[in-house]
Amino acid sequence: MRTAKLVASCLILSGGMACSSSNPAPTPQPAPAASRSSSPAAALGIPPGHFPPPGLCRVWTPGKPPGRQAPARTCHGIERGAPAGTWILYRPKEDKKVIHVRVLDDRRPGVVVNLRVYDVRKGTLVRKG
Repeated sequence: MRTAKLVASCLILSGGMACSSSNPAPTPQPAPAASRSSSPAAALGIPPGHFPPPGLCRVWTPGKPPGRQAPARTCHGIERGAPAGTWILYRPKEDKKVIHVRVLDDRRPGVVVNLRVYDVRKGTLVRKG
């Protein structure tokens, strides 16, 4: 009788799953990294023809087609108007071989959470800032 009550209690508490000490609960697996996370992957993934001209900036929305991205413009005040989860691309006049990417927070517009520098020709990560 006591065993039957224990089994019934286990079934009720576990939502219909069998209650047994020999079958421990499975260990939760870590969530896979998002494909469009706030930090760019080692390969930038932006066609070189869509980089801003030297000395200008461009707000880039990951996952949006290249032809639908915002146009390049001056860098003054660009962070204030940049939506959450976007990247700000900057190509310095002094070093045209690199592109600086400021990654904005996924939830807070205008808040830079990461800075990375990529090789323009290869699209590979040069350094993190």
